[in-house]
Amino acid sequence: QIQLVESGGGTVQPGGSLRLSCVFSGDTDSRRCMGWVRQAPGKERETVARLHKDSSSRRHSDSVIGRFLISQDASKNTLYLQMDRLKPEDTGIYYCAISMREWCWEIAEFVSWGQGTQVTVSS
Repeated sequence: QIQLVESGGGTVQPGGSLRLSCVFSGDTDSRRCMGWVRQAPGKERETVARLHKDSSSRRHSDSVIGRFLISQDASKNTLYLQMDRLKPEDTGIYYCAISMREWCWEIAEFVSWGQGTQVTVSS
């Protein structure tokens, strides 16, 4: 079993930046694909980025491509999401999630979740 703990959320003005972190513990070798999923108020969860365990492949959603970047520090068992040029529509709870599949994107493909960290973009 893997435990995930996110941090780094907060309130920022439009155009600002934040970096989210997710630290893994437990059976970290079992993960294959890692992702960041957000849930805006009143909306369903959506995947914004995912990264293969060996960093061989990454994908970002159309709504964040060019502004967000997913990365990891494998030596620290930590996943990151660098978020630049934030917009009000980026507001939501951001979750770190793990899949045992080689590739992940659909919400149902993630099996372990963190508790989430709130990101608010407002002037």
